[in-house]
Amino acid sequence: MTYFLGIDCGSTIVKAAVFDATGREHAVASRKVEHIYLHPGWTENDMNALWNGVCEVIREVLERSGVDSRQVVCVTCTGHGNGLYLIADDGTPARNGIISSDARAREYIERWTCENVLDRILPKTMQSLWPGQPNAILRWLADHEPETLARTKHLFMCKDFVRYQLTGEAYMELTDMSGTSLIDVGNACYDDGVLEAWGLLPWKRIMPPLKRSAEICGTVTPEASRLTGLPEGTPVAGGMFDIDACGLAVGMTDESIFCMIAGTWGNNQFISKTPVADRDMFMTSCYSINGYYLMLEGSATSAANFEWFVSQFFESDREMIKMDGMPFSIYDYCNEVVLQSQPGDSAVIFLPYLYGGPVSLDAKGCLFGLDGRQTRSHVLRAIYEGVIFGHRWHVERLWRFCTRPQTIRLTGGAANSKVWAQMFADVFQIPVEIPAGTELGCLGAAICGAVASGVYPTYEEACRNMVVINRVYQPNPELAAVYEKKYERYLKLLETLAPVWHELR
Repeated sequence: MTYFLGIDCGSTIVKAAVFDATGREHAVASRKVEHIYLHPGWTENDMNALWNGVCEVIREVLERSGVDSRQVVCVTCTGHGNGLYLIADDGTPARNGIISSDARAREYIERWTCENVLDRILPKTMQSLWPGQPNAILRWLADHEPETLARTKHLFMCKDFVRYQLTGEAYMELTDMSGTSLIDVGNACYDDGVLEAWGLLPWKRIMPPLKRSAEICGTVTPEASRLTGLPEGTPVAGGMFDIDACGLAVGMTDESIFCMIAGTWGNNQFISKTPVADRDMFMTSCYSINGYYLMLEGSATSAANFEWFVSQFFESDREMIKMDGMPFSIYDYCNEVVLQSQPGDSAVIFLPYLYGGPVSLDAKGCLFGLDGRQTRSHVLRAIYEGVIFGHRWHVERLWRFCTRPQTIRLTGGAANSKVWAQMFADVFQIPVEIPAGTELGCLGAAICGAVASGVYPTYEEACRNMVVINRVYQPNPELAAVYEKKYERYLKLLETLAPVWHELR
């Protein structure tokens, strides 16, 4: 039997899962990655702790699965994009890792915007500017921590750092690097003009060679074997940006599939052989499948807002469920609470901007329209709806560049909720399909490993055999007008509150 190990390094959790060639998930393990907040707006992690967590989940998932580790034919990593992970000359971390939600470099984004740098460089980089990208973070480090860069040998994205720890070989992978504003995306290569635009040409020396997702980028070293339980010499593929992994896990192999990820970030994406370089497109990057580009609109306006709400206002319910040994989770309970109200019962609107928003760097979260008759069912329903409206704001920008899809394939935490998934179908008035499996980032990585190892000759063949659609939600046309009215009110609030947000800086 042949197996694939997929590793997903998120900004808050690292996971590992074992799959066979049919896409069946045999076991999953996860560990939380603690964030470090040294200053307001800074978000870092301990790179050694991250690597230790990866080692732990690999050992655990191999034990849980009962799979002989010698039957794992390829290991593949995916991970959160952007941020920055630096390795010093001695092979150890040069400093803490910096997460993509970090905002220390905001001043550089504002400066480059005022200087119209993006207008000049957009045809090559094909994406918006934001503080968590490594071009801005590198510029900040050059000005504020020059000693760090002086001792830096390699620049990595999160999953490239993990692959380096597994293999001892330094490479950057194209899908991840094409989302950083550091390369010429159309030509898939480093470009001196791009680096010069950010004042980063001197630091080209720390940027490792570029590899494709399904290229073998080394094998497990003796030390990594000791730490993980993987056999020495196990092949390790290049891997991919987590948005690509989710795309593969839903079977996005051509223009007919639209992928929506409702997780910590809300990502909405399609692929095409024609890239989009436009100020109104958040990001165009290289896709795992050669010849395709991935167009994405996204922001931290998705299910992380719901998680915050649950942790702040439903923690006592969570404890009650745990103490009473009830056969359901706090998330099941929240679904039941939402169902105590109907879509037309309340006009409450939630703006899912607790962690910033795409309409303004100053955007804040908001519950609008509350009165004394509202219950927490109405409020929680507004949270669910507001997250979907956040996705819709992005999706309508994307649909200017692609054909409106016949179906949406939904992943992320929201996809685990039947109530929420149905709501997505009703708001968009498009059928919503939910792929099977719980760890789709790991599955996408495993699909890549299946291609890298030659088990399947193409991504298309691998997806046909490893992707299964588990549930389908049909839209209720009777709710179209209700949600349209709510979304119009949502858009009016964005416009009205913009000047107020600026005052709250």
